Amino acid sequence: MRRIESWLDAADPEPWVVETSGSTGRPKRVALSRDAVLASVAASARRVGGSGRWLLALPPSYVAGVQVICRSLVAGHEPVLLEDHGSFAEAARVSTSSTTDAFVSLVPTQLHRLLETDAGALRSFHAVLLGGGPIDPALRRRAEQADVRVVATYGSAETAGGCVYDGYALDGVAVAIDAGGRIRIAGPTLFERYDGDPAGTAEVLVDGWFLTSDAGRLDDDGRLHVLGRIDDIVVSGGVNVPAPAVAARLREHPEIAAAEVLGVPDEEWGNRLVAFVVGVSTGSTTERLDDLRAWVAEVHPRSWAPRQLVVLDQIPLLPNGKSDRLALRGLA
Repeated sequence: MRRIESWLDAADPEPWVVETSGSTGRPKRVALSRDAVLASVAASARRVGGSGRWLLALPPSYVAGVQVICRSLVAGHEPVLLEDHGSFAEAARVSTSSTTDAFVSLVPTQLHRLLETDAGALRSFHAVLLGGGPIDPALRRRAEQADVRVVATYGSAETAGGCVYDGYALDGVAVAIDAGGRIRIAGPTLFERYDGDPAGTAEVLVDGWFLTSDAGRLDDDGRLHVLGRIDDIVVSGGVNVPAPAVAARLREHPEIAAAEVLGVPDEEWGNRLVAFVVGVSTGSTTERLDDLRAWVAEVHPRSWAPRQLVVLDQIPLLPNGKSDRLALRGLA
């Protein structure tokens, strides 16, 4: 934290380097200018309607953690570190003890657990920013019913963290969809380069736009809907299947606590859709798979239904709370 504080105060600092999560391969070292980080801090404060003290509940090595520290320091407050307190409730009490607004940034897994154990503590924050993955409608409804203000964010290390809040770009940020359905982002929060990787930089920074790895669509009113990673579109039997949409449907099943869906190479289908789930009813694997296939087919084309089921005690996660996709593929 002190290094970030010195970086914010320096006369002409070098870019701050953070690593991507590496959830789908080798992590990249992303160089962010101070101007980009401060542009993100200012735009975020305008969108959520205030600034104040932040509770750091995420790893400070990732961009979301860096931003929590920067937002708090720019607002004139030392961030509260969750690791310094015995519980989230205690850290929240310290964060909200003054008259200034308090904020926290979480990933969906954290929100899911805290709504069960610390909903009152979550309510004490002016806003709970949620990033690191899509928020299921059921989780959002639970938060609303608990009177917790959740703001779903979309972005990456390359955009200095979340740059789209609840589907709408922050001030100064431009979002577009290219002909292939890929999300493109421009604006003052973009990174400078991948450290030590000029070729990789040139691939994704084109004419002032960052070419993301995500597919999306824009509503008529400009609201962005993220459909998942480009490589999450699984071509199975000649059909394009959006794996995140299938996973979201599985999570709505009353007996499933968590689910992820990936495509793996298959001799017959080209790729087969594999469902990784936590918590299913008793019965043979075939019976359980048939039940889940029928569940998916109630709202989606039958061709989207998974062809393999892997039952887990828990979904493997990376340190930043995202699903470890490489580990999951190994289990398939």
